[in-house]
Amino acid sequence: MSDKLTPEQRHKCMSHIRAKDTKPEVVVRKWLWAEGFRYRLYVKGLPGSPDIVMKKYKTVIFINGCFWHGHNLAYRGENEDVVDSKCCRIPKTRTDFWIQKITRNMQRDYINVMRYKRAGWHVLTVWECQLKGKEQQLQTLMALSHKINSIILDSYRLPKRYDFEPEEEMAMVAEESFDYEKK
Repeated sequence: MSDKLTPEQRHKCMSHIRAKDTKPEVVVRKWLWAEGFRYRLYVKGLPGSPDIVMKKYKTVIFINGCFWHGHNLAYRGENEDVVDSKCCRIPKTRTDFWIQKITRNMQRDYINVMRYKRAGWHVLTVWECQLKGKEQQLQTLMALSHKINSIILDSYRLPKRYDFEPEEEMAMVAEESFDYEKK
């Protein structure tokens, strides 16, 4: 099936797709703010410029579009034919170009996630399809809040070491105990 739009029309449509402040990002940000979480957006110095950064908890959140990041794509066979997923369909025109582009995006995402994990950061990913439908959106956002809360609690559970050596023997503060059974 050929494209219904001319190349100029298609170019105009594709050039208007935003990389920042997308609808899924705004939904997640509003939820996190209402839950009391504070964050920074699009921090440039970090790998992959994550959508949301919670530096205090060493947590980054990526909000990925299913198409651009190849959500649930599967490869089949020796020629690695790509099998579309429910939420990510490869276009029928210029299929090779799109497969290569999406595969590169997936590889880049994987490398960025590994960089964060090696540096001790927590990486959370929210997919666009997880925010479709009110009920599923609510479940996803509640699970996200739960995960962030568990990360925060884990940061407080780290054992604290108190290294000190008493300089002299500790003085006894209480009286010696009395054995009441002896008379």
